[in-house]
Amino acid sequence: MAQCCETELEQPKFLSRSNDSVDLVVVTHVVDAITFWAQNVTEDKEAEKVDTILSEKCPTAPRLTGQPISHKFYGACYSEDRCWYRCKVQPQVDEKFHVSYVDYGNSEVVRRSDIVELPDDLQFPALANKYKFWGCHLSSEQDSQHNSQGKSFLHNLVYGKKLRISKKSVCFDGTILVQAFQGSYDIGEEVLRFKFGKLSLPGIKESPFPPKCLLKQTSLWPQGDRDNSDSLECMPKLRPVFTNPKPQGLMEHNAAERELTEEHQTPNTEVVIQQLCSQITEQMLNEVKSELQIAREELEKKTKEVANLEEEKRGIQKYADDIEHQLMETRCELQKKLEVCQMKDKCVDVCWNSLVGDRFSQLAQKVEAVKKHRATNACSTSGEHLYESITVVLNNQINMPITSEKLEMAWEDYKQALKKLRDCQSGALEDLVKIRNQTRGVLLTAINDFFLEVDILPIAERLETLKEVSSSLKAVFTLDNTELFPADDVEDQSFEKFCEWKNQKDEKSKNVQEATDKALCALSDWGDNIRKFFCLMEKSAVPLEAVEGIDDILKQVECDVYEELTIHLFEPDGQEMKVMSNAFHKVMQHIQKEQHLLFDIRRKYEMNKKFTQDMLQWQNSTPKADELLCIKKRIKSLRSQLRWKLVEVGCLEEADEMDLPEILKKKEEIAETRNALFQEIRQEKVEYTKLCELVKGCFPELVQLYPEVEINSYMSSEGLLMNSLERDIFDAEPMRELSGRRPLVCTDFQSQKVVLKGYSVDEESEVRMLEQAVQYHRAQRQKPSSAVPLLGIFFGKSDPLAYIMVPYFSTGSLRIVQKIDPLIPSEIGKVMRGVLEGLQSLHEADITHASLNPNNVFVLSREHGIVGDYDFTKTPAHRAVDSGMVAGSVCLMAPELKRGQLPSPASDMYAFGGLMLWLYAPDFSGPVVNEQQAPELTPLQLEDKLQSLLSKLMVCSGRLSSLEALDDDYFQTLQN
Repeated sequence: MAQCCETELEQPKFLSRSNDSVDLVVVTHVVDAITFWAQNVTEDKEAEKVDTILSEKCPTAPRLTGQPISHKFYGACYSEDRCWYRCKVQPQVDEKFHVSYVDYGNSEVVRRSDIVELPDDLQFPALANKYKFWGCHLSSEQDSQHNSQGKSFLHNLVYGKKLRISKKSVCFDGTILVQAFQGSYDIGEEVLRFKFGKLSLPGIKESPFPPKCLLKQTSLWPQGDRDNSDSLECMPKLRPVFTNPKPQGLMEHNAAERELTEEHQTPNTEVVIQQLCSQITEQMLNEVKSELQIAREELEKKTKEVANLEEEKRGIQKYADDIEHQLMETRCELQKKLEVCQMKDKCVDVCWNSLVGDRFSQLAQKVEAVKKHRATNACSTSGEHLYESITVVLNNQINMPITSEKLEMAWEDYKQALKKLRDCQSGALEDLVKIRNQTRGVLLTAINDFFLEVDILPIAERLETLKEVSSSLKAVFTLDNTELFPADDVEDQSFEKFCEWKNQKDEKSKNVQEATDKALCALSDWGDNIRKFFCLMEKSAVPLEAVEGIDDILKQVECDVYEELTIHLFEPDGQEMKVMSNAFHKVMQHIQKEQHLLFDIRRKYEMNKKFTQDMLQWQNSTPKADELLCIKKRIKSLRSQLRWKLVEVGCLEEADEMDLPEILKKKEEIAETRNALFQEIRQEKVEYTKLCELVKGCFPELVQLYPEVEINSYMSSEGLLMNSLERDIFDAEPMRELSGRRPLVCTDFQSQKVVLKGYSVDEESEVRMLEQAVQYHRAQRQKPSSAVPLLGIFFGKSDPLAYIMVPYFSTGSLRIVQKIDPLIPSEIGKVMRGVLEGLQSLHEADITHASLNPNNVFVLSREHGIVGDYDFTKTPAHRAVDSGMVAGSVCLMAPELKRGQLPSPASDMYAFGGLMLWLYAPDFSGPVVNEQQAPELTPLQLEDKLQSLLSKLMVCSGRLSSLEALDDDYFQTLQN
């Protein structure tokens, strides 16, 4: 009982049950193994009529706007054959809609432009119905492979064929439950037999094949007289098979045996049996066996003959059923053609009586549309736009000026002359200078010729035109033709193929327009003849033949006008898209190439213009270092005056009777002299900069012409070397609290408070100091705010000391800040981010700091940190093992350095991590380490992101680089 109820729940809900009625239908669409759509054969003429009306009205009907109405019918252009059919529309995404073709049952997704509104006279019921085999349901899941095979099985069996259906019931959704026959075959039984469906009737357990007794009870197979060949339910019957009689010899032997037994039967049965056995000889037994074998063979032969007869009977029955089915189809087709002929006869009368005006009115509307289309469609397609763009790009392009090659040769000769001047070591300097001047004159002449040719080129206008063409092409081919082929497939003959395709398309369009014009002229001539023929006042006679043939003329006009209106609606196919795509990419390559050329011409023009302006002042003379020599003389004089005044002040201060006003006066004079000296040193640096630019540029001979000014030394030091400075000219105050390792003094220089760091040097360490200082100076100038800048370097004249001048920071080092007023966590992140950026600038220049400690990091306004300089007289290996590489109790020396490895950027990152740990945990005692030989951070209860960062910085291997640390979540959070 429970099973019966469960089966009943799976049945479809019926709207009604209909008596068995037989119809002939044509299958138009297969949904799955048990469901299909079909049209009634009697409605074929109606379907053709609808298709004809749709093909005429839909191309000019208004397109769908807004949201579709679910119960309304629309017209849609089917993607396979580009014909119009009625459909119901459901909204989709991206301006596409899911449509169901109501007259055929299939569905697809189309664009809004392929859907049109239909008038009320086309809003009649659908011509196709949905059918389902009665009592069946699918044997597997909807999307399973078995169900797909069942759908293919039913499609191959019935699609496009005519079936006899017996209606059983109708569901609430309109699906009709039927039995379907094709000839003598029951289609539903075939689906069940191949296990593509299951029987699902109330109270019946599922079985791959329904028992015959059950089918008769449930009327799944129709009952009736099976011998009636005219019945729709006819099924072939099997002829009974009869066995052959026994062999004759064996029967006679048995009869003789019975007679002998009856005649000689006595009470002594054993005696009788013995007598009988003695009479049976071996020959008799062999004869009996032979007869039995012959009988057996004859029996098999007769059995095969009976089977063959049964097969022939079934074939004859099937042939008779097929003949009957074909006769029925032939009757239906004849009836259909007869009705069509009758309909045509009626339509002829109706057309002549009432539709002539409508026909001319519709034709006039289409002709008006043709006029508008010709007026507004001159360059509306992407192909036309591309063709015009190609014409603009190719016909007006600007090439490299002819004088450019001559200019390049002149520049090459000039550069060779400069190279010989730089490499000159002998007394041939004067001759090389003359050669340089000659090549420079040739170069200036070539530059003037280049200017004359470039000045007449419309470079700015051409660049603007190329920009507009490029933008418009990108806009058109990005919006209209999204499926462009990749630029790698561009062919060399892209323009030729595009022009050939364009000419063919234009020729086709021209032929269509000419055909339209010709047809309209024929119609116009017919109208003139009609006017003359029916005008009784017309004197010229018009023959009757001139006013006949209007049907053919109208048909031709309608056909040609329709073709011209619809020719622009067809989208290009894949081959045409490839031709347009290749041409598009090719013209974009031409545009980019010409843009690069024009920018190169403009850049070359500006460079030569600057060179010409620089050479104007040296056209008749050569730059000299006289101003620098004069400045050096004034510096020497001021330095002597300053020393003398300092001696005078010293003498006055040591006199028995101090003359205080005189001492103050002398000190004021000393201050004025010192300021004047510093101003001259500033001017000396300006002159050095000018001379260095001239030497690097066009006058390398200045180095040999003025060896006393030591231009090469100044250039190699990147402007750091300041030989005019001496320690005794400064009014310096010693910084005793910071002078434990080297002498540090604080003083004023050129209105700026600076610190002088003294280093003991010899010849070897002096060279190393200059090299490392210049390397650091170059890296610092890339990011000026990330590291302490170097203001100058000078060497003592009377002692083996080298002095480095750096800015004075009033807030002091990181150690002093933490001692006086420690940073809070938000300030620590900002300060250490600046330190990390300073390390990144050094590491990008292949510099290892190797001396990152609290004394060498400076804090600016508690919001920014910068990396300090280091001891340039020491190598990184010596700096790394310095005793100052500690922060509190945290050792800043990386584990690999303790094993004797050389310092690297990774060891700097370990020191950076140690500084971070010291700032957040100043009381960290250490040296507890984990399995990775890094400090154990879990007991410190740090923030998760901070702990994660420190664990990546203080490991033995695989540490973060400075760039990776800047991208870590800890610093990214602070930046946001």
